[in-house]
Amino acid sequence: MTKTMEYLNAVGRRKSSVARVYFSPSAGSKSEFIVNKMPVDKYFSGRGDLVKTAKSPLGFLGYEKPCIIKVNVNGGGNKGQAESIKLGLSRALSQMDEETRKKLRASGFLTRDSRVVERKKPGRRKARKKEQYSKR
Repeated sequence: MTKTMEYLNAVGRRKSSVARVYFSPSAGSKSEFIVNKMPVDKYFSGRGDLVKTAKSPLGFLGYEKPCIIKVNVNGGGNKGQAESIKLGLSRALSQMDEETRKKLRASGFLTRDSRVVERKKPGRRKARKKEQYSKR
């Protein structure tokens, strides 16, 4: 990627993971999808469902043009990272034009899933599970 190329960047979050996505239309004929300096297929090796989740905004829009997508992601687990990449990529693509934004918004790609793990409370085994009752 040359320094003069324009790129779109966005941030996606899910659970405790944060993904910084840099999207650039490629001048060549080759597309790249790099996550933490590794190809996306290698980064989520053995988990095709996560690769599909991360690439889903491109598939939904039918984006066939060659592009370079570089992602820095940290925190959380594999699923949270894949979903944060999905949100970040959707946000970056929505910056291209208003029609793309409307399509992504209508299908829920631009909605941040705010669910996070509930904290453990004192005197409990987990967040809500109580100690087992003993009659005798």
